[in-house]
Amino acid sequence: MQITPREVKETLAMVSEQHLDIRTITLGLSIRSCAHEDIRVCSQRIYDCLTSKAENLVDTADQLAREYGIPIVNKRISVTPVAEVCATAVDTAEDFVPIAEALDRAGHEVGVDFVGGYSALVQKGISATDAKLIASIPHALAATKRVCSSVNVASTRAGINMDAVLLMAETMLKTAQLTAAEDSIGCAKLVVFANAVEDNPFMAGAFHGSGEAEAVVNVGVSGPGVVRAVLEDMPANANLTQVAEKIKATTFKITRAGELVAREASRRLGVAMGILDLSLAPTPAEGDSVAQIIEAIGVGKCGGPGTTAALALLNDAVKKGGVMASSSVGGLSGAFIPVSEDAGMIASVDCGALSIEKLEAMTCVCSVGLDMIAVPGDTSVETIFGIIADEMAIGVINNKTTAVRLIPAIGRQVGERIEFGGLLGSAPVMSVNPFAGEVLAHRGGRFPAPLNSLRN
Repeated sequence: MQITPREVKETLAMVSEQHLDIRTITLGLSIRSCAHEDIRVCSQRIYDCLTSKAENLVDTADQLAREYGIPIVNKRISVTPVAEVCATAVDTAEDFVPIAEALDRAGHEVGVDFVGGYSALVQKGISATDAKLIASIPHALAATKRVCSSVNVASTRAGINMDAVLLMAETMLKTAQLTAAEDSIGCAKLVVFANAVEDNPFMAGAFHGSGEAEAVVNVGVSGPGVVRAVLEDMPANANLTQVAEKIKATTFKITRAGELVAREASRRLGVAMGILDLSLAPTPAEGDSVAQIIEAIGVGKCGGPGTTAALALLNDAVKKGGVMASSSVGGLSGAFIPVSEDAGMIASVDCGALSIEKLEAMTCVCSVGLDMIAVPGDTSVETIFGIIADEMAIGVINNKTTAVRLIPAIGRQVGERIEFGGLLGSAPVMSVNPFAGEVLAHRGGRFPAPLNSLRN
């Protein structure tokens, strides 16, 4: 297909004026062969695996960015869930923190921004290895800068492991306390999932699933600024069908750029091409905001009446445009609504338009869930349990991926702000409903799989 001068100009404007970027190239690596009963040997094997297989990742990404003129913001590695690799060492290792430290050293050595996969899958039960890994998460995240952790506590097929939900609420609080001097940044690297996917390139939830090849390249594309700009150019009397078509057409163009980069990265690195995740992931930069897209669709302020409907339309149109542009669309693909990473979301919180309850309603129709939300540091474990449980229920009943990344900001109260910098941005501390009670969190057991799980 011939590329016209108009299309070249349009793409250049997307990059220079509207924040179009490749948000991440994530190299997924299997570390199953690194298992060993001695945790020190296992750690060294993992370090050697990452430093050898990912040694060209950053250089390749930088070269592609120069050649194609599209910024590649983050370079990342995801690995096999560590709990699946450490089973042979569970009886001899005091904890699995040495694995996290090895991942962090390897990430530093090859120059990546994050390493994901300090993870466990416990939606139906917690093994001894899972329990030891979860117990070590606060110390692992406090001791490292690049390592990210995720725990899947629910699925549509299995239901919700309520014991694991309480355990993760306690883990979040402890992680926040151990990293309190840095505005509880450890919690920005920890996410709790329902229906976690195996090929997600975005942090903190990326891990290399058991159904994946030995090594794959997954690419995450982002362009909320581009979508916002084209919607703002539409007349106010354009109907919602026209709005959806414009989003689809724009998403198609964004996805094609990502497809090109993904294929070329795969070829140059000599590994399989995995998926292209088309997620409208915002940044703190002005204009690069999902909240502002919702407002461009016509909602007065993100969080106001009509927000959930506008977000549903956006998410659906993004997916439709993406799948027309690539046969490899996967991961999460849709619209993210992290508070700290979106200047428009922060503004909506500051003016009182957006609450945690409204964010929860929005997660019914968007890509993931309650993301990068700061809450008071004295929030009770039962309240955090309830917030996680509610979000897991949305994922399980609606057969979709949902997640919670809360930041209990130790020593901070509602209205104060925590600062992370970079892509993680800053977050206003939001109020939480105080009526969780003390009974539900401690009942334990399993929320049974819903009837719609029986699909055979």
